[in-house]
Amino acid sequence: MGRLVVVSNRVGPLKDTGRAGGLAVALVDALTQTGGLWFGWSGEVSEEGTFGQIKEQRTKAVQLAQIDITPADYEDYYAGYANRTLWPVLHYRLDLAVFDRRHETGYRQVNDRFATRLRPLIEADDVLWVHDYHFLTFAAALRAMEVGNPIGFFLHIPFPAPEILAALPNAGSIVRAMLAYDLIGFQTRRDAANFRRFVVEELGGTEVGDSRLSAGGRTVIVKAYPIGIDAEAFSKFAMSPEARRSVSRLEKQLAGRQQIIGVDRIDYSKGLPERFRAFERLLDDYPENRGRVSLMQIAPPSRSELDAYIEIRRTLEELTGHVNGRFSDIDWTPIRFLTRSFPRRVLAGIYRASRVGLVTPLRDGMNLVAKEYVAAQRAEDPGVLVLSRFAGAAEGMPEALVVNPHSAEEVAQGLQSAITMPLEERRDRWQAMFDRLCREDAHAWAQAILSDLRSVA
Repeated sequence: MGRLVVVSNRVGPLKDTGRAGGLAVALVDALTQTGGLWFGWSGEVSEEGTFGQIKEQRTKAVQLAQIDITPADYEDYYAGYANRTLWPVLHYRLDLAVFDRRHETGYRQVNDRFATRLRPLIEADDVLWVHDYHFLTFAAALRAMEVGNPIGFFLHIPFPAPEILAALPNAGSIVRAMLAYDLIGFQTRRDAANFRRFVVEELGGTEVGDSRLSAGGRTVIVKAYPIGIDAEAFSKFAMSPEARRSVSRLEKQLAGRQQIIGVDRIDYSKGLPERFRAFERLLDDYPENRGRVSLMQIAPPSRSELDAYIEIRRTLEELTGHVNGRFSDIDWTPIRFLTRSFPRRVLAGIYRASRVGLVTPLRDGMNLVAKEYVAAQRAEDPGVLVLSRFAGAAEGMPEALVVNPHSAEEVAQGLQSAITMPLEERRDRWQAMFDRLCREDAHAWAQAILSDLRSVA
């Protein structure tokens, strides 16, 4: 069995630093099994860019290889096409998308140059696994260099309906380039179906057999592979010394009150202003919660140089002041808005101390916070997950209280149901979700994709 070669926008770390996400842990495990190479952007901008020296780091089984990009590449490929064009379009936000031909050209050129730098490192029996919207045209560039290895792709964010994607200039060309992959994986059945519809309706492709598409002389596996977490390991995080300290501090501060927790990057896809308004609606419609229930929103900044993110942070700060001004008391603050990140073990403790996990994105590929919240709970007295129907996680977590994040009234009703839910029902819902998380964990996710990809060889 050959090596696994992973390609992603950001690379590493190879060791758990306490802040590494579940995806990084799953990829390191997969790479370690057969030996492998993890290739991608260093996160650095330099004048040499992709033509500069490859930065390497090795362990016994895994090699990291990273390259820089130039300031122009950063503006066109990363800040431009990836985050001002693809990100909003794939999240159904055409109103925020910037369509600039220069950005698209820069994006394709960076994909080509990354492929050029990776090509000499590829061995004959390697299997390649490429990640996310930064590399939609990457396999096409490798095929042009006569790379015949199996190449799989996984999209971590949503894939929109054809009616939305068709608004992207050259959408057909982008999707046609994606068909150079042998396997294309999505978070949900809905996303996979959207991709198949686009290929059939816009590119004249045909569905052949189970989860396969034929188009442009190629047959490609197109399938949903919902990403998981290491639920058992995360549940142990919730019992770590760091988590226990978090629980102790929160319980002292809450003094018998209940806490709702939200953890999201500041991003317009996460529905944070709608969430704050729904919490205000909870206090309006169910006044018995005043002085008894608070919302803690942890929201580290994301892509803070983009105008849309500057505006949403300003909106959140204004909403926090508005709600707290209306309802605060001498010994109670309704909303605590923290714009910083925390290590995962500390987060596990915060989740455990919170009666309700509030995960209400307007659109999300999966949302692993929902799964981490469930994994962190006490079996004997678990909290309740209130989850957006537009999060990919909702497809596999029917025991959560699934709500429409655009309806403040519906979210408030879901919160009230969660706050007042009897212990026996909370236990039943939690146990069903936790058992499923343990079965369908990050390891099972990676193995399912790699098994299908290796079958191509």
